[in-house]
Amino acid sequence: MPFRERLALLARRAGAALYDGLLLLALWLLATAAVLALRGGEAVPPGTVWFELWLLAVAFAFHGWFWVHGGQTLGLRAWRLRVVRADGAPLGWNDAARRFAAALLALAPAGLGWLWMLADREGLALHDRLSRTRVARVRA
Repeated sequence: MPFRERLALLARRAGAALYDGLLLLALWLLATAAVLALRGGEAVPPGTVWFELWLLAVAFAFHGWFWVHGGQTLGLRAWRLRVVRADGAPLGWNDAARRFAAALLALAPAGLGWLWMLADREGLALHDRLSRTRVARVRA
């Protein structure tokens, strides 16, 4: 894949991630409101592991559900992209869990796993490679 195509795909994926990030932020606000209601309005101290795991579970549920049910989050749909397995098949829950975990690893070093796709011959991000999944353009 030529560099210009890889750069364009990176831009589309970043746009989709921005859309999904805004939706996820709204879900996290609702998830936090639920926790506050259960705690009688008492704030959760910063760095509370169970709360961070709760937010991580909400993020996985959001992404995983969309990936397994059609391969498109709302952001991916808006940017005409779809997540599939390397063989082109739809993702199952195990594939979604592997992709989510790999994406966390790819984001950890300042998002360098995303920039990987600029050097990758097939235009794959690091988490695509690690999870054996792909983001494909949906033809109109």
